Parts: sequence; C-alpha cells; structure tokens
Amino acid sequence: MAKSKTSSASIQVDIVSDVVCPWCWVGVKLFLKAAKQSGKNIVLSWRPYMLDPAVPENGVAYKDYMKQKFGDAPSNRFKEMRQHLEQVGPSLGIDFKFDDIPMRPNTLDAHRLIKWAQGQNKANEASEALFEAYFTDLKDVGNIDVLIQISEAIGMDKDVVEKLLGGDDDKNAVREEIMFFRNLGVNAVPTFIYNGQFAIQGAQGPEAHLEAIKNAANMPASA
Repeated sequence: MAKSKTSSASIQVDIVSDVVCPWCWVGVKLFLKAAKQSGKNIVLSWRPYMLDPAVPENGVAYKDYMKQKFGDAPSNRFKEMRQHLEQVGPSLGIDFKFDDIPMRPNTLDAHRLIKWAQGQNKANEASEALFEAYFTDLKDVGNIDVLIQISEAIGMDKDVVEKLLGGDDDKNAVREEIMFFRNLGVNAVPTFIYNGQFAIQGAQGPEAHLEAIKNAANMPASA
C-alpha cells in the first residue's frame, strides 16, 4: 500500500500525528483499514506534531503531568474519552495501558527517528513501534536507548541511529515542519491530508476515509 515513489495513479496522504496521542494510533488504524479496502495505490508520508512542546527534554512523570493538565479529579468527559479508547482499542489490535504509563516524554527525538525511518521506507513500522512502545509496553519513547532499540527492531542501522540521536541532526527540520503544518491550520491530530488539497481530521471511521480516497482519486492530475 505505502510505496516509496509516487506514480500518476497514486494518492498522497500526509499523516500529521504525535506518538503520545492515543487518538492518532486509533485514527491511523482506521485509516489503514480504509486504505486496504480501497485497493488504491496510497503513498504515506508521516509528518510531525508535538501536542506539548513544553515538556522537558527528559520528560516528566506521567501521573504528575496528567494531574497538572486535568487536575486531581478529571472531568467526566475525560473519563469517558479514556474508557472509549480502552474499549475500542482491542478491536483494532491496540492495548492501551494508561494507568501504568510511567513517563510523558518530549517527542522531538521520536519524530527525528520517524523522519530517518521514512527515508528508508520504514516510517509505518517506526510509528507503529513507537505507539506500541509507549501505550502498551510502557517504555519512555523520549529515551535515546529505547529509540535505538526500536530502530534496530524495524531493521535500521542502530549504530547510525545512535550517532544521529547523540547530535542535533534534523531537530530544527522537525520543528520547522511542525510549524509549517500549524501555519496551514493543523491544530489537532491526527490529521490526514489528501493530495495536499483537503483533510480529514480526528479518528474518523473507514467510511470517511473511503470517501476521501474516492474524491482524491477523482482529482485531476496536476500539471
């Protein structure tokens, strides 16, 4: 489904997401269902977004972060949202373990890893591995050692990744890309941008994406 190069018959979809966004994982799973069902040649590009760029570089304890964000007594709406995610997750192969997440990481380095993985046609694998590592395996995806392990697991050269993560390579590029999409009006994730022309926002069901894929396929080819 996801190809390394576009063709005249391909549909380009940019997925703007953050690896600590549970709705992004759900939304991507629903999108992939539609993409497979459509039978179209869909080329995916993963785009970075940071839900909270102010999180310290070394992260913060998850429970402390959530308490600061939502207070000691989260609203009923928040509880309902979390319960919904936990209920819908298994049907999509997702096992959310919100109660046991240890850290709320800064995700800049995770986005750098996805960027490098994309250059090797492994961005889908990297994103899935990061979602699973954070929400199910309870790993700190802001930790360099964790990111190196993930890179090796998906077939990247861990020594190269370790060297890159030890420096500042692509930090500014990721920040600039985030700002680019913010300036386009992306203020929530996941956002799926079709052929650079229109977007589906949120964790919408396959039906919405099938309609979007149909519309994108019927767009006139650019000159």
